[in-house]
Amino acid sequence: MKNKLKVLRAEHSYTQEDLAEFIGVSRQTINAIEKGKFDPSLPTAFRISRIFKLPIEAIFTFEET
Repeated sequence: MKNKLKVLRAEHSYTQEDLAEFIGVSRQTINAIEKGKFDPSLPTAFRISRIFKLPIEAIFTFEET
């Protein structure tokens, strides 16, 4: 799954640690999501979408392999 998390964080001047704290996960989890090594759970994706006030589809894009 591709995502725009890193770009959105930069636009809002959030560090990985900031975003992790806002949504209740570790910084390592944010790093893994950004690098595409880990897909967030649905509740985590919803929390991220609320932080950035965007629909989930605007942040995450599913790509079939």
